[in-house]
Amino acid sequence: MTHPLYGRAGRYVQQTRNYKAFIPAPLPPREPALALDAELLALLSKADIALGRLDGAAEALPNPDLFVFMYVRKEAVLSSQIEGTQTSLLEVLEFEAEALEPEPSQDLEEVVNYIAALKYGLQRLVELPVSLRLIKEIHAKLMTGVRGSDKTPGEFRTSQNYIGVAGEPLSRARFVPPPPEEMWESLDNLEKFLHDEAPLPDLIRLGLAHAQFETIHPFLDGNGRVGRLLITFLLCERGILRRPLLYLSHYFKRYKTEYNDRLQAIRDTGAWEPWLKFFLQGVHEVSLEATGTARRIMQMREQHRELIVAKLGKRTDRGLKLLERLFDVPVVTGVSVEKLTGLSTPNANALIQSLAALGLLKEVTGQKRNRRYIYAPYWALFSEGEVGPQGSNPASDAQTLHEGNPPE
Repeated sequence: MTHPLYGRAGRYVQQTRNYKAFIPAPLPPREPALALDAELLALLSKADIALGRLDGAAEALPNPDLFVFMYVRKEAVLSSQIEGTQTSLLEVLEFEAEALEPEPSQDLEEVVNYIAALKYGLQRLVELPVSLRLIKEIHAKLMTGVRGSDKTPGEFRTSQNYIGVAGEPLSRARFVPPPPEEMWESLDNLEKFLHDEAPLPDLIRLGLAHAQFETIHPFLDGNGRVGRLLITFLLCERGILRRPLLYLSHYFKRYKTEYNDRLQAIRDTGAWEPWLKFFLQGVHEVSLEATGTARRIMQMREQHRELIVAKLGKRTDRGLKLLERLFDVPVVTGVSVEKLTGLSTPNANALIQSLAALGLLKEVTGQKRNRRYIYAPYWALFSEGEVGPQGSNPASDAQTLHEGNPPE
């Protein structure tokens, strides 16, 4: 029996190779229009309030940009882990501190690309709105030189793709996006919706746009990561956040099955409202978590400054200088401390050991030479779900589903 709202989000259309592809309807949903019931409006209000508090909490920090940089790194790790990479936040920090041995893995290179793509996109927003052009540029930054680099980075697909078990025929795929000829019209409709001036709450527009992008699936690889970046860019473009502080990958990863099921329910039954409630709940939860982290950073900074002043004696000035640096680059070596402070090798190592004795630095290599140290209390604020220093990488959260071209 056909669901009464089937067709509201689009329709499955039979193709010549014995499979059905989904052709999305233009946004916003019609027939019927979105039902902004009491529950959805309450979630929208909670999400808006939580975002405002996050924005204010970040501005109260001595250097908000350092807080942003750590969240960018964390988002890159989590968003990439959703796609199956096993790189940890610690590895990213070691790489950026030029303290990683041996050479970076392919997984790490994908995370580094994600960070570069996010920063690039934020810079481009100064002169270019969120658009199909920007989306293609972001995809090129994301995919060049890593897995998927053979799948036309920066270009929308010209062949059919699918989501399903690798090697299985299209007829058994979990989801088949629109064929290329219909895809272009869907992308054009999405771009128009992003800049439509018709009244619609910003977070509702963002939730609809993210789901529609994932349904169109315009690239052969990297759609999930680009779709999550799209949320960040739209938040900043619309002035909802002054800095890119909201990253939903943590929420989507935590509820990965529900995330995928909610998206599929939109296509199968036109269930836009349940998806929007799930999305707004995520905005609310992640905003509260980030606001709490910002407040803990302020408390930590003051406590650790007081500790250094009370305990380090003649090393206090250089200890405070190193502490400020650790909020930017939480991983240090003897050599990097020498360069920062101008101390000799023995005195730089002595300063490191003093901070280690206070519980601020923790050695993460287990080596007698070329040791690396992390600002452990600060790292712990961002490393939920990771193993501690000297441990192994977290287990992969790899998808069992395959994204890409169907088998011949």
